[in-house]
Parts: sequence; C-alpha cells; structure tokens
Amino acid sequence: MSELTFSWELFQKTPIVGIIRNISMEDVVKILPIYREAGLTTVEITMNTPDATEMIRYALENESEGLNIGAGTVCTKDDLDQALEAGAQFIVTPIINKKVIKSCVKKNIPIFPGAFTPTEIYNAWTLGAGMVKIYPATSLGPEYIKDLKAPMNQLKLLPTGGVGLENMSAFLKAGANGLGIGGQLFDKKLIQEQNWEGLKAHFRQFVQKLSS
Repeated sequence: MSELTFSWELFQKTPIVGIIRNISMEDVVKILPIYREAGLTTVEITMNTPDATEMIRYALENESEGLNIGAGTVCTKDDLDQALEAGAQFIVTPIINKKVIKSCVKKNIPIFPGAFTPTEIYNAWTLGAGMVKIYPATSLGPEYIKDLKAPMNQLKLLPTGGVGLENMSAFLKAGANGLGIGGQLFDKKLIQEQNWEGLKAHFRQFVQKLSS
C-alpha cells in the first residue's frame, strides 16, 4: 500500500480527471510528466487497460509529485483489491457496487462511483461517494447537471463521457464539480505520432479552458 494519499486541494486546482484507457506502458511513461507539466493534476488508469496495476505502481513511484493517481473501471471487489494493492489513491467505477463503495469509505479512499438516474446518484452519495460520476454525461448534457443540483445542491458531480473542449465550460457552469475526460484529452493521433510537444499544447488547452 502506498503512503501517498489523494489531495483534494490538487484536484480542485485543476478539476479534471484524465482517463487513461488502452494506452501502452511505454507511452504512459512519456505522457505522465507532460500531463503534469501542462498543469493537470489528477489521472485515472482504468483497470481494463493491459498492465494497469504496473502502470499505477510506476506512476506512484516516479510521477506522484503533484499528481493524484487513481484506478478506474473498478467493477468488483477483486478489481478494487488489485487497484489498492498497486497503491491507487482514489477509485472510479462505472457502476454502483455497494461493497466497493463501502470498502473505500472504510479505508478513507475517495471513490467516485458511476450513476445516471437521480435515485442512483443520491444512493451513491449517501453511501459515501466523494463525488458521483455522471455517466454517460453527454446523452443528457449540461442541463441535466443543473437539474440535479437544483433540489440536491449538496451533491458533488463529475460528468464523464463525451466531455471535451467545446462543452466543458457549459458543464462547469451548470454546476459540475469536476470533469472526467478520456479520449478527447489523450489524443490518439498525437500519441501514435509520439508528438509529445503537440500533446502538451493540447493538454494546456484544457487547463486554459478551466480558467477562462
């Protein structure tokens, strides 16, 4: 287990959870320092990515200064045990698994479970979620976040799925507490071309959008 813990302060500085899915270990090694230099602070490595646990371990050993490093797509208690053993500082799930949520709450590990309907979202929150991941977010758009927050403004919401440069401001304006961004952030073409300068400039656009 890692002694390093999730920093809300770091997350709030740049409230984006970058989702690394199906990117190779050698590319992740190159991407993490660029990600941090661009001003991003929180990264999630999905458990269905080959070598996910090695990536989490590597990230914590080599890149944890100024980065929150977590595990995503945690669906079962087994996924959770592997993620925590690798040292994940926070957990993201696409679904509500009570066992997984309660286990994280007990261990004081922030968990952002995925939910969609108002009832699911409220249930995830009452079980002790640090934020609730609204997934898939784009099918209902920013208005949905606004509608949810009207009667339940205590909820912390993390819309994920289809969030990108063109709609991120609208989601934040609607009351989102953070944004989960995968493919739009980790541009496949730039990564394939090993265009690290281009990727850093691309990352920076997201950071700039937050302050605009």
